[in-house]
Amino acid sequence: MNSRAKRLILPLGGAVAATSLIGATLATTAQAAPDRKTVTLAASGNAKAIAGYWTSAKLKSAKTYLSEGSVSAKLKSSASRASADGKAGTVAPTGQGGKNAGKSKNLNLPITVGKVFFVDDKGQERWCSGTSVQSKYRNLVATAGHCVYDTDRNKPYNNFVFIPGYYQGKAPWGIYVGAKVNMHYDFDVYEDYDYDYAFVNVYDGIKQQPEREVDYKTFKAHVDKGGVGREDAQTVDYETYDRWTQKGGLGKVENISSEDEVGPQFKDALAVATETDKWAWEKVSGDVYGLKDDKVTKDGNVLDQKSWPKSGSKLETRVEFVTKSEYEAYKGPAYRKIDDKGNYTITHYYVVKYIKKTSSVKYVIFRHYITTVVNAGRLGDNVGGQGFSWNQKTGKNVFAFGYPASAHLDGDKPYSGHTMKWCYGKTSTAPAVPQFKAEEQQAIKCAFTPGASGGPFLLQYKSSKRTGYLNGVVSLTIDSDKNGRYDRVTTPYFNGETYGIYKYAANLWTGKLPA
Repeated sequence: MNSRAKRLILPLGGAVAATSLIGATLATTAQAAPDRKTVTLAASGNAKAIAGYWTSAKLKSAKTYLSEGSVSAKLKSSASRASADGKAGTVAPTGQGGKNAGKSKNLNLPITVGKVFFVDDKGQERWCSGTSVQSKYRNLVATAGHCVYDTDRNKPYNNFVFIPGYYQGKAPWGIYVGAKVNMHYDFDVYEDYDYDYAFVNVYDGIKQQPEREVDYKTFKAHVDKGGVGREDAQTVDYETYDRWTQKGGLGKVENISSEDEVGPQFKDALAVATETDKWAWEKVSGDVYGLKDDKVTKDGNVLDQKSWPKSGSKLETRVEFVTKSEYEAYKGPAYRKIDDKGNYTITHYYVVKYIKKTSSVKYVIFRHYITTVVNAGRLGDNVGGQGFSWNQKTGKNVFAFGYPASAHLDGDKPYSGHTMKWCYGKTSTAPAVPQFKAEEQQAIKCAFTPGASGGPFLLQYKSSKRTGYLNGVVSLTIDSDKNGRYDRVTTPYFNGETYGIYKYAANLWTGKLPA
């Protein structure tokens, strides 16, 4: 390839791979300890909340990684310097017979491949491609490093999950929450795409049952135990608010003006909750009261109006359980805290005020919903895991799988991102890409567009068994002849250092999810 030829390069989306049990065929050649970095993604106590965050609607509305970014540039190419640093080796795959991910162009698609989802630093839900890979505890996912870790902020993305066999908002074999990410030090520190790979240990899968509405007491008990739930605030008229609170539902009144406020002994006064902050609430002296049917309660008993406390007296607090991203984004007066179980909580503090019935105030009711979940078991037990290979010669035929979605540079959009696609080709040296410090990558001819990032390069893929050997993950996509269409995808070269990081990750246990 002419060294003066210019390329258009764009990082694809991130890809995740989940692993299964490691066999006895791990490499016997000695390898130097790699420069590995391991970072915690989520505590086990928060896994159910993270899985619950990814509703079908959010999965469908998530955007491909960098689909809005301008990362392409004209670049000069030079020969890749990818080379083995020791003997070649393989780890055998494990299949999962009887399960089906469908066919594409007469090829049986691997059930190990799916999408990884995460929330970026702007709060935008995004996704890449990924695959399950063999590991001792059947809990490993392989993906591109840029689909897990934000090198600009030097921290992982939020709410990372892997969904094998993903299809249009559905998770047929469960949602697997990321526990730890294992990557190369040079990707973290130097943003070097020659190390643009990551191995993510995941918790047991979670399968969600249909959501149902419950009262606040049931809701709180459920989320206190680590269950998934959500609160929905609705603005209503007074009659609806009155009926709701008389049935024991939670509500509050906002936009109270001085003309609306009255004393506690005012005829037909309504007792309402007004939110304040933790420090102002703690400065109020006296007992803590409750509300029921627009009346004040003490120890659960409704008080006669003549016994109502003065305006501004303390009311019972309310604890809201949220996801990490919701916790970090919250800007209101409530108090944020991570509890002993690792749950992200926002505690709301209220004082009582008395108002007359008026149309100038805003009546809000709170409805509560819970989603019960069942443990779907280990990733590798459900979908198997691809094998692993390293120090392989360039020039071998491989399959690449993923969920391409974005348009080509000329605007043509052949992919939807809803279904898995594949490419087949012979690996060759990739052009050096100084913009991403990529000097030792491999490439195959492939028309994938962004969305396929992190998807696996599989060596010796057998359609009948739906398994092969992971030999790379999609990193960059290239328009090599400047005709406005992507025609190559690249991968970091998997050498002995890659194997060392994989081997470490493949022997990590993530523990059990709380009951």
